[in-house]
Amino acid sequence: MTGIRISGRVFRPGVASSIAAAAFIALTVSFGSWQTRRAEEKLELGRRLDEAAKGPVVSVPSVRLDASAFDRRRVSARGRLVARATLLLDNKVLRGVAGYHVLTPLRLEGGELHLFVDRGWIASGDRSRLPSVPTPESLQTIEGIAVAPSRRYIELAPEAASGPLRQNLVLEREEKRLALQLQPFVIEQTSEAPDGLAREWDRPDTGVERHRSYALQWYSFAVLAAILYVVLSFKRARSARG
Repeated sequence: MTGIRISGRVFRPGVASSIAAAAFIALTVSFGSWQTRRAEEKLELGRRLDEAAKGPVVSVPSVRLDASAFDRRRVSARGRLVARATLLLDNKVLRGVAGYHVLTPLRLEGGELHLFVDRGWIASGDRSRLPSVPTPESLQTIEGIAVAPSRRYIELAPEAASGPLRQNLVLEREEKRLALQLQPFVIEQTSEAPDGLAREWDRPDTGVERHRSYALQWYSFAVLAAILYVVLSFKRARSARG
C-alpha cells in the first residue's frame, strides 16, 4: 500500500509518533478549551460587576453581613469615623506617584459594628513622616462601592502591630489589633468630602484577556504539533530495484 507522495517523499507515520502526537494535540486542545471557558466565565463575572455597580444604592445596616452579597455593589453607610484607628495602606500609586490609601473605620449608627472606609489616596511625600489627614467628627453618610479586601498578598514577615502603616489590609487581624467589630468588606468612597484625598477607583481586572491569551497559546501548540507531525512523517521514498 502506497502513501501520499510529494516531491519524492512518502507519508509514512510511525505508530509511536502518531500516538504521541494525538495525545499531545488532545491535551493542548483541552487546555485551550478550558482557558476559553474560563474567559467566558470571567466575562460574565465582569457583566455582573458592572450591573451591580450601576444598581440602586443599598444601605449598610449595623448587623454583620455576608461580604459576597454586597461585593461591588453601590452602598451607603451612616455613622461616625473613628480617627484614632485610621490606617495608611502603603505602595499605592496614582498617575505614577507613590502614596497611601487612607482607611478609617466608620462606627455604624445604631450599634457597635464598624466598617472600614477607603477614603481615597494621598501622596507619600517625605516618607520619614506620615501624612496627616483631617477626619470629621460629626455624623457622616458615606457612599461608595463595597469590596472585599484581596487575600492575595505576600508578607515576608508579620507586620508590626504599632503605628498606622500597613502593607496589606487583613480585616480579621485588624479586629484584634483595634478591638473593633468589623463588617467583612470595605467601602471605596465615591461621595465627596473636604479632605483633599483623590478618589479614582479602578474597575477590577477579571482576567478575561489573560485567559484568552493562554487559550491562544495552547491552540497554537496544538497546531504546531500537528504541522510537525505531518512534516516529520514524510520520509524519503525508497528507489525501486529491478
